[in-house]
Amino acid sequence: MSDYNLSRLNFLIVDDNKHMRALVKSILHALGVKNVLEASDGADAFKELRHFPADVIICDWNMSPLDGLDFVRMVRTGSDSPNPFVPIIMLTGHTEMNRVMEARDSGVHEFLAKPISAKKLYSRIRSIIENPRPFVRAGLYFGPDRRRKSNPNYNGPERRKSEKEAESGSGGGDTPELSQDEINALLNG
Repeated sequence: MSDYNLSRLNFLIVDDNKHMRALVKSILHALGVKNVLEASDGADAFKELRHFPADVIICDWNMSPLDGLDFVRMVRTGSDSPNPFVPIIMLTGHTEMNRVMEARDSGVHEFLAKPISAKKLYSRIRSIIENPRPFVRAGLYFGPDRRRKSNPNYNGPERRKSEKEAESGSGGGDTPELSQDEINALLNG
């Protein structure tokens, strides 16, 4: 399955569930990764980043006291962040559209729905390698460019405004969970 030699990359797994950390670590080892560090929450992970040069972070959303989104924001915009440019894969069992958008808007590179598999995790790592995105600063946001594709039919500066207006007209309420394929389609435009 692995086309890339991942043996020299450093991975940081951030999850409060030790069984999930063990599963992700096992998958990474099966993909050839040799250097994996674990943290049980965002605060511990941020401390680890000071002395561990992570090339990729795999982070769960639901943790306490510092959850995955707050951790991502600290990494991206914290004045004491050791590496605001590190690729981050958000891992969660909650795949509602508003959550996918919130993760994207916090500065994650990729979004991976649970349950995970080696194939799905490798596809996210491969996407980071093959499709590097420039980092942008827009208002309070700092992270990888959220626009993954260039739209040749777009002719004006108000694209994001019109998209937000279209989203807000959806009626609200409970949003259905998305499949991993729907998440990929959403993120890839």
